Amino acid sequence: MSLLSAIFLLPLLAALVVLCIPRNYKFVIRLISLGATFAAMLLALALFARYDAAPVENGFKFVERHAWVSVSALKLDIGWHLGVDGINLGLIVMGAIVAFAAACVSREIKRLEKEYYTLLLVMTGGILGAFASLNLFFFYFFHELALVPTFIMIGVWGHGENRNYATFKITIYLSLGALLALAGLIALYLQSGANTFDLVELTKKVKSRPLPLAAQSFIFPLLLFGFGILVSLWPFHTWAPLGYGSAPTATAMLHAGVLKKFGLYGLLRVGIPLMPDGAGAWLEILALLCLGNIVYCGLVAMRQKDLNLLIGNSSVAHMGFIFLGIASLNLVGVTGAVVVMVAHGFLAALTFGLSGALREKTGTLELEKLGGLLRQIPFLGAALVMAMLAGCGLPGFANFVGEAMVLFGSWRVFPLVTTIAAWGALIIGAVYMLRAIRNILHGPGKPEWAELQDASAWVKVPFVLLLGALLLLGIWPRLLIDKIQPSVVPIIAMAEAKSADKAVRPSDLKKGAEDAKQRAVRPR
Repeated sequence: MSLLSAIFLLPLLAALVVLCIPRNYKFVIRLISLGATFAAMLLALALFARYDAAPVENGFKFVERHAWVSVSALKLDIGWHLGVDGINLGLIVMGAIVAFAAACVSREIKRLEKEYYTLLLVMTGGILGAFASLNLFFFYFFHELALVPTFIMIGVWGHGENRNYATFKITIYLSLGALLALAGLIALYLQSGANTFDLVELTKKVKSRPLPLAAQSFIFPLLLFGFGILVSLWPFHTWAPLGYGSAPTATAMLHAGVLKKFGLYGLLRVGIPLMPDGAGAWLEILALLCLGNIVYCGLVAMRQKDLNLLIGNSSVAHMGFIFLGIASLNLVGVTGAVVVMVAHGFLAALTFGLSGALREKTGTLELEKLGGLLRQIPFLGAALVMAMLAGCGLPGFANFVGEAMVLFGSWRVFPLVTTIAAWGALIIGAVYMLRAIRNILHGPGKPEWAELQDASAWVKVPFVLLLGALLLLGIWPRLLIDKIQPSVVPIIAMAEAKSADKAVRPSDLKKGAEDAKQRAVRPR
């Protein structure tokens, strides 16, 4: 088993082991789940440490290929193809770290633990497998494998009176988004004429013979809105705050932090490089829609009286920055978008994890019922303050680095949209984040919280891990950026060398890459 395969197959194998263990062996089930996610995290960190950003042919490293299904009569070729570059490397590492943190906070589950941990491990394996796959069949299959447990976990172990409604709503929305994306991927397969779902081969085919403009104009919107619904693009976002507010803590951490990045990753990996002409017609619209995420969802967050709903709307608002960076389609903006994807994954997991810890201790997340908790729970309170400030874009955290790059990159293309986004995020984000800090942690203490105990040493582990990742990448951003940029350059180059009437020559890609590098440092 290769290093890359082991990262996502270990959780899936652990899920099979948990299924074979009697349900009364709760400690063993939990231990296996923690061990599998911890091992996957260590392997992902080893992958990150061993990754060399130097360019290679086809752009991917740690490649693993095996034939699986090949039917010449049906023109069908599906194979096991894994690989990493600078774009999915950070997502895999972030996903593995968040998965271990999610397993750590799952102590809140007190019933049907065997089924819960089985679904958690399947969700983890599916997420990591989707990001590692370079075959569109398995790319989509692993996403669905991770998505189905989300619906079940919210319905069975969710919180609140609206959990059944939230389950139906998130199921309908995400199923619709997944079907639109599937239709787009199938249409891409048919129109390319490559007779394979292999992403590398598809890319080669499209470089030599670009898709007709009519096909691109039809397929790209399917992918944009299919992936967009999965990522909670405004106005298709209403499932997200309600779903996360009702979800178990670990489910919200994994979905909001990691799985939701699948749609963004799909646009960067499939939509824009393979259909640049189709993308060009929609980028301005995408830039305008992202203002709905940043401004509208930020205003909705200001009105929330429940911490989970506030965090859910804030998470949707942050997606707007990633869409804005992708829409800018230059080296600085797209690199910043990938950095925000990684940083937001850590931040979303941290904030939902902390809200779960507060709910377990107080029994409520209503802001008006809380107050003065910093005295009773100084560690959890301090971690919440740091998480909220990171969400505001405070320098020193990874979120600031990514969002600043997005704003610099998008300013060159959409100055008005960038101005509104910057001021909206700065003012609106600060208002609801600082308001939450004030209502939860400061002010006079309430008698009912006088006996609260702070987090134990074990409970602190996932929060220290997530905070450490945010601070490390905020203080030393080149650790991630230097790995991302070489993989972003070919995407920008293909977009610049686009033509629906002629093949993309290697000289075109080289010139496009040089132009992209120059625009990254030259003001307009």
